[in-house]
Amino acid sequence: MPELVVIAALCTGLAVGLGSWAIWVAVDPVPRRARANLRRGGVSLLAATRDSHSERPRQSAATFARRMTPELIVNILDRQHTLAGRPAAWPVEKLLTLKLLWLAASITINVLLVLSGPPPLLILMSVIVMLVGYFLPELLLSSEGQKRSQQIELELADTLDQMTIAVEAGLGFDAAMARAADNGKGPLADELVRTLQDIQMGNSRRQAFESLTTRTTVTDLRRFVRAVIQADAYGVSIAGVLRTQADEMRLKRRQRAEEKAQKIPVKVLAPLMLFILPVIFIVVMGPAAINIFETFSNL
Repeated sequence: MPELVVIAALCTGLAVGLGSWAIWVAVDPVPRRARANLRRGGVSLLAATRDSHSERPRQSAATFARRMTPELIVNILDRQHTLAGRPAAWPVEKLLTLKLLWLAASITINVLLVLSGPPPLLILMSVIVMLVGYFLPELLLSSEGQKRSQQIELELADTLDQMTIAVEAGLGFDAAMARAADNGKGPLADELVRTLQDIQMGNSRRQAFESLTTRTTVTDLRRFVRAVIQADAYGVSIAGVLRTQADEMRLKRRQRAEEKAQKIPVKVLAPLMLFILPVIFIVVMGPAAINIFETFSNL
């Protein structure tokens, strides 16, 4: 009987989670906005009013989820979301709502499990699954942010080379940065485009670059931003700064590659000791051990 209650609780939690996911996908505003933009030329005032009313339940749900979530968790999630590049398909409000739904479903399942009297180990595993599922968005965003930072580190040296060539050819710094952003396709190009948009919106170059440093954790990019800000403040030639920074970034990229190459023997040592050497030992010493055993058994 307790096993049936546990199975029923798990099925109920799974059904609640899938139902919540389906409802949220159905009311996801991203496809709706795309369709609204496509038919904006012929949309009527009544349809526009209906769409605005349909957005209110979602906004109220997102506001409720934000209020019910501790401020520390909201700040951490927002920071991880920023470092991951602000993916449009996973806004912070959507993640907070899913976390709240997951927490409600997990608490319900855990209460049913406790009432059914399962072993303590099963309750502990259920609590661990609940915690892992609750903090899963932060873990995924952190992983995506690390990948994004690594891509920025790899693209930074080549981007600075392009900007150096453009500035030495006669372009201004903003025009050179725009040219490098147009030629690039990675996260660094996206950040440069956003920085240029901040400058075009009226922010100073210092404010735009300081905002760039808050959106990334790449140390080399922050060092480049500080050099550009100092050059702009003291009137230093930006071409010389870009050339120096490009040489330094290439040197650091080569040093990182050498460091990774030197770490390979240490990383290979554990699999070698656990999986390869025992097999070789069995293949080499196995026949000799069999012959020794047969010899002593005949004696």
